[in-house]
Amino acid sequence: MIPTDSAVIFDLDGTLTRPYLDFDAIRAEIGLPPGPILESIAALDPSARDRATAILERHEWDAAEHAALQDGAMETTAACRASGMPVAVLTRNSRRVVDHFIAVHGFTFDAIRTRDDGPIKPSPQPVLSICRQVGADPRRSWVVGDFLFDLQCGRAAGTHTVLMVGDGPIPEFSGQADHVIHALFELLPILNNHRVDHPGPVR
Repeated sequence: MIPTDSAVIFDLDGTLTRPYLDFDAIRAEIGLPPGPILESIAALDPSARDRATAILERHEWDAAEHAALQDGAMETTAACRASGMPVAVLTRNSRRVVDHFIAVHGFTFDAIRTRDDGPIKPSPQPVLSICRQVGADPRRSWVVGDFLFDLQCGRAAGTHTVLMVGDGPIPEFSGQADHVIHALFELLPILNNHRVDHPGPVR
């Protein structure tokens, strides 16, 4: 039985969709050093920042149009909601791109958090904000993502964390996840087997 005060918070790129964005290509086109793209763009002067943002958004729109869904993405999110768990998407993408993606594919989310809505991953603040919005207890909630920032923001907020690796290799940071899955269908048994009175992940 799944606690009704639990929420499931999904990353978008590489989690609900198959990996599509080429972050190295984005950095190269903008002229950024290795590292997080949004933080690097924020450090640019205004004119360079506008150019960089336009390049990034072009790549994001391309992904929204062409990235394939992970197998089971629609079914898994729908099953979570059917069980009474609010479902949210948390992404470093832009709000316009995310709204377009949702409209194209027909997802239903109880909360949406993008880079246009305040602090971004790996900050725990967007996770905590989503939990407040949907009335969920972070300690009984879940963050599902494919990158280190997803695990970091979930752990800092006190949630359970699930690393989605798909067909790729298991990364060295996988030890920071409470669970590792290769397909979204694997998430449902984890949620269903979790005890209602579980106090939260042990850190």
